[in-house]
Amino acid sequence: MGDVSDLPHRAVTRSAKLATLPLGFAGRTALGLGRRIGGASAELVAQEIQQRTADQVFKVLGELKGGAMKLGQALSIFEAALPPEIAGPYRATLTRLQDAAPPLPAATVHRVLTEQLGDDWRENFLEFDDRPSAAASIGQVHRAVWHDGRPVAVKIQYPGAGKALISDFNQLARLGKLFGALLPGLDIKSVLAELKERVSEELDYLKEAEAQHAFAEEFRDDPDFHVPAVIAANEQILVSEWMTGTPLSRIIADGTQEERNHAGLLLVRFLFCSPARVGMLHADPHPGNFWLTEDGRLGVLDFGAVNRMPDGYPVAFGRLTRIFNQGDMDAVVRGLRAEGFIRPHIEVDVDALRAFLAPYVEPTRVEEFAFSREWLREQAATVADLRPNNVVRQLNLPASYVLVHRVHAAGVGVLCQLGATARFRDEAVRWVPGFADETGESEDSALALT
Repeated sequence: MGDVSDLPHRAVTRSAKLATLPLGFAGRTALGLGRRIGGASAELVAQEIQQRTADQVFKVLGELKGGAMKLGQALSIFEAALPPEIAGPYRATLTRLQDAAPPLPAATVHRVLTEQLGDDWRENFLEFDDRPSAAASIGQVHRAVWHDGRPVAVKIQYPGAGKALISDFNQLARLGKLFGALLPGLDIKSVLAELKERVSEELDYLKEAEAQHAFAEEFRDDPDFHVPAVIAANEQILVSEWMTGTPLSRIIADGTQEERNHAGLLLVRFLFCSPARVGMLHADPHPGNFWLTEDGRLGVLDFGAVNRMPDGYPVAFGRLTRIFNQGDMDAVVRGLRAEGFIRPHIEVDVDALRAFLAPYVEPTRVEEFAFSREWLREQAATVADLRPNNVVRQLNLPASYVLVHRVHAAGVGVLCQLGATARFRDEAVRWVPGFADETGESEDSALALT
């Protein structure tokens, strides 16, 4: 039973470490006041406090592992707001976290299967590979052959992962003040509340199975998409059909331009059409979760993180995109305030806001768009403004939009890695309500965003 002792669930130890943080924060603020009285510029003082705060945050994130990885991934959308000397350690911390999950030994895997499926668990399988084929923050995947001869993927949750993650989020909630110093416009409590709710869902493989089943049914025999069917599941074990094909990561590395364009277009179509067709958005779009099947469809894995959107994309989302494309930034700001993206006491630099939103909106402005790493670097350079009034630091993402924005930010990143060129605007016209002004509505009614 001692073979899972390395899993991160020593909450008592971590509580002791976290308890010192609010005091440390007060000390840093006092230091800032002293420096200001001594004549140092407010900007330098703010940067110094920010740097020291970041050091503390990353130290704690490194100790918390699972929950910290989830929070770190969610906050990575704000990375452009952070000065390079902070963003660098931030990325390094995330990389360490992702590499810190060693596979469970075979004996532990067998024990989990026995606990979850019974002593006769092997009767479900003709074959079972003890070596994991993939690992994630809360579990790992094994290849097997189901008793009827079908190749299957068996997803097994790490013992103690649930308690560890929930404990991590309870601890991270104490860091609200620290994150407030890094990103003053961010309501960290709502971000954490949203993440905690999502992680609770992610820990329940029955919920994941339900989501995967809904996608698999909707896209059954679809010409564009393939989602493996769910075969069996309980709260901690998920068995689904094995999927073959070429992972997007390999296409990014050495795919032809035609393959890149095709994969990029299908990825955008999948993210835009899913809320309309399934009432859910796949909320973890990284290259490992997408494959091109032999017949040219986009295969999709891992439905642990989904954003439930029973009414599809909000109409305001499409309208704001269209109005941005028309160049009326005053209307965009009014709409963002109405939607809660800009908190009432915050004033925003309109030019900086335009630069920040461009990466998400610009590709829908033209008939065909070419994503590239160079384009993304140019976009990032325009928003990596280190002044204290940096627009990204002034924005607040309401809880309901946290995952939508994260998905779009991650999706843009994957498209730039692919270097895909395609008619992405057509997908927005077809699937995003409010984007296409097809009704001939007057400009005044188009601006009525609430």
